[in-house]
Amino acid sequence: MPAIFNSLPGIEVPVGSISKSLSKMWADTAASGGPAPASDDTKATQVNFVLHLGLNTTSEDAVAQFQTAVRFSHRYPSRVVVLCPLRDDTGVTDIRAKVYGECFLGKSKGDTRCCEFVILSYPLSAREFLESQVSICLSTDLPLYYWAHRFTESVKLADYRYLLTRARRVLLDSAIAPADALTFAWPRPEAVRDLVYARLLPVRQSLGQFLSRYPMPALSGGLKTVSLAHGGALTAEARVLLSWLQDRIGQCGENRAEFKLNAPPDSAPTALSLAFTYADSKSFSWNGDVSTGAAVFFADFGTGRTELHAAVSLLPPENALSEAMFF
Repeated sequence: MPAIFNSLPGIEVPVGSISKSLSKMWADTAASGGPAPASDDTKATQVNFVLHLGLNTTSEDAVAQFQTAVRFSHRYPSRVVVLCPLRDDTGVTDIRAKVYGECFLGKSKGDTRCCEFVILSYPLSAREFLESQVSICLSTDLPLYYWAHRFTESVKLADYRYLLTRARRVLLDSAIAPADALTFAWPRPEAVRDLVYARLLPVRQSLGQFLSRYPMPALSGGLKTVSLAHGGALTAEARVLLSWLQDRIGQCGENRAEFKLNAPPDSAPTALSLAFTYADSKSFSWNGDVSTGAAVFFADFGTGRTELHAAVSLLPPENALSEAMFF
């Protein structure tokens, strides 16, 4: 984790003077002719956002998630606190801090937006002081959102009760989180959101819009199986998508359909293939590949065969963040 802290951009500052250091950073930027807020009002900060980089995070991954937070802040100006925990065997005893900021134009020439980052590297022995330090770094009277990335164990993350109980949303990615992450007894389970579900939004919308043209009795009557084959890169997405389908149509009709995942095809790591089978002559299938962006529907619900070509994609990481946070 020292490597992660060192790999992230920013100016290292004393932990006790983070606020003064942020002000000085903007003053120095303005003095050198760089983009900086003219006042606190110009920052127009909308949210507090804590990005917690778990012990499974690599330096390259940390930089990628940091840039995701920066792109998110282009749309929702944020005060971002990045937490970089250290393993017990590092020998480090002190908390280290960095500050970083960016300004950018919004929808008009006069719409200047800025984001501020505070990056904290801390040993687990200093864990008891972390919550007070984080609270000092956050902007007052703004909602807090907490993103836990690549944490090693749910039970260890549960120790961060200040963040888990105060945050309006707790964001997890079930594709890389521990297996019990979505079923763990979090302090506020209603606040937990899965980024896998969020980034599937375009797929869910496309399937929902196509299937909504048919009445539910036509979709569920005589339905025997719902099968979803998936590429190796979309295992989590397939699991979440199948669960969504089961929630939408699995409980309808007289007979309970079987919902199953098929073994991923070796040749199409980013493909999804959905098929409904019926007791009668009805049929439905959808095939898409998020790498090519192409998908096709085939359906026959007793009114003639329909073929429709469509686009398919996953939300970019910064858009998945906003989807999971606000919707």
